[in-house]
This record gives sequence, structure tokens and C-alpha cells, in this order.
Amino acid sequence: MYERYKQVIDELAEKQNNRVLPAAFPRGIVNLSSNDYLGIAGRDDVKQSFMNEYPAVNYRFTSSSSRLLTGNSAEYELLETSMARAFGREACLVFNSGYHANIGILPAVTTKSDLIIADKLVHASLIDGIRLSHAEFKRFNHMDFDHLETLIASNRDLFQNIVVVVESIYSMDGDVTNLRELVALREKYGVMLYVDEAHAIGVRGSRGLGVAEEQQCIGAVDFLVGTFGKALASQGAYLVCDDVIKQFLVNTSRSLIFTTALPPLNLAWTRHVVEHCLSMTDEREKLQELSDQLGSLLGVKASSHIIPHVLGENDRAVAFSKKLRDEGFLVLPIRHPTVPQGTARLRFSLQASLQAADLGRMVKVMNEDVV
Repeated sequence: MYERYKQVIDELAEKQNNRVLPAAFPRGIVNLSSNDYLGIAGRDDVKQSFMNEYPAVNYRFTSSSSRLLTGNSAEYELLETSMARAFGREACLVFNSGYHANIGILPAVTTKSDLIIADKLVHASLIDGIRLSHAEFKRFNHMDFDHLETLIASNRDLFQNIVVVVESIYSMDGDVTNLRELVALREKYGVMLYVDEAHAIGVRGSRGLGVAEEQQCIGAVDFLVGTFGKALASQGAYLVCDDVIKQFLVNTSRSLIFTTALPPLNLAWTRHVVEHCLSMTDEREKLQELSDQLGSLLGVKASSHIIPHVLGENDRAVAFSKKLRDEGFLVLPIRHPTVPQGTARLRFSLQASLQAADLGRMVKVMNEDVV
């Protein structure tokens, strides 16, 4: 009965494509595979200030219900109000995760009379959300806005709404989208813009509100999505939008309606971190310095704090990763099918808490031959 499952696993293992859940990583290893970009997860001062200001005894550790039943705690309202105010937008809606947001928003806001046009390299959660929708779907070449405009222009009169879906920072290559160009297309053709800021929130912009803040176009993005689970060291995700969109999704988004709400204690921690993040200018500057340094050491210009080092085939990426781990550096290999065949890589996810000397030592190890 299970033979075909075992066959798939064996075939993946033969190609070094099999995924396994790793054991806990040892203390003292230099971690370059974490999404804790600002280093908040290891900050005892932030934790202590939270415990002083928000004693855990005052909060429930579970909501025990969906938001539309009895799970809509006061902490939801406080967090969403705080987020909307920070972004200068009418409303914010919190989801249980970035995945919940991306598979719940797109199917809710589109119908058969709509078209979704997405960058070819958008995250799997966005692809899954698009597949769950009833909308028509087309893809444009990565960051090729001429191609995008061609698709918009040739389809604008055929559909009621067109939703353009992009990420602000792409997780595999770390490249940054020119949102201003997309906003210009939005205004020219009357399309809607969906931007996932998962890897930019906390990191980009003067207050860490993402690339949309950095490029001064927060108010021109219809669906501005981000996660609390990366640089903000918590759990959950948010959508910043107009109030009519929030109310519509409360009534139609299945991943919001049919799931247990987040624990109030978790929501209080998220709000605490967001408030601290707004003033973490030093951490953002340190992260930029580290990105520039590692890019220089690798001979590339770093667009962001995510820097890929393409090695080719899966086995080579695995071998380099093992060598670095043996020397005290955790850099996990990214392999096909996550990335295209022949582009397996090491992906460096930098954190503000890293030391510049460690990066130099790591690159020196990488320059040695891998047996």
C-alpha cells in the first residue's frame, strides 16, 4: 500500500533532493540560514522589557476558538490598530501565518472574471493561493515590467479586475523590486497591486516598514502583506489595506474564518516587537554594512541581506554546506526543485547580530577546495 511513497522517497534521496527535519543545531554555530534578520530572537533585553511591560499572567496562552467565535481577543484589535497607524493606512488584518495570508486573500478577492498576473519567481504560498482562486492566471518574466505591461495591456478589456502579484525582496536571489514602476502601471491601467514584504518588513525603510516605505508608495499598494515570523521574531502575518478590503476578507477569506485564532500572549509579544522595531535604525544600518561586506567578499553587489552563491548541481551545494558546517557555519543548501535545475546554491541570510570577522573567516573556508 505504501510502495509508491517509498519509491518517491528513494528517488529523491538518489538525487540528493530528499528533505529531512534537522536535529537541533548546536550552540555556538554561526547561523547564516535564519530569517531573524534583526537578531531580535536572541535579544534578552527585548524579552525582558516585554515581560516587564506585559506580564504573562495577564494573558491567555490560547484563544481556543476562531476569531469569528470567541477568539477575537482585545490584543488583536490593539495590534491591528497599531499596525494601521504605523503604515498610515485605514486598516490591518492579522492572519495566522504568511502562508495563511497568501492562500486566503487571493482566492477571496478574485473571481472567474478576474486575471492574476504574477512574477515568475513568487513564493510557493502565492502560487498555492493563485491555484485556489478561480481567476485566470498568467506569469511575467522575473522583474520584466515591459513584459508585464504587455500582458496587462492585451488583457485589460477582457477581465473585470487584474491583480499584479509580486514580492518586494525575493527569497532565493535577494533582489529588490522597483515598486514605483509597478505603481505607475497600477495607475495607468487601473489594476490592483499585491506586494508580499515577508523578507523586507523590519529591514527596509527608515522605520523598518519595508520596501514600500523605502520607495514611498505604501498608500498605492492595494494588498500590502508581510510576516511577523522573520525579522519581527514572532508568529503570524498582516495585511495592510483599505477598510472595505478588511471587512470583505473577514466575510470571505477561508484561511481566516476557519482556523483557531492566535494566542493573546503571542499577539502582545508581536505588538511589543513591532513598537521596538520602528526605532531599530542601528540594527538596520549594521545589517546593510554586513550585506555590503559579504557581497564584496563574494565578488557581487548585494541587493539585500539575502545573498545567493550559486554552485550548480545539488551535490556540490550539499558538499559546500557540509564543509562550512564542519567549520562552524550553518549555511543550508537550496536545491532543485526549490530553484531551477543547475542553480543549486548556498543562500546567506544575514542577521544584524553577526560579526564581520566571522564572514571573512567563512569566505576563506569557502575558497578552499571541497573534497
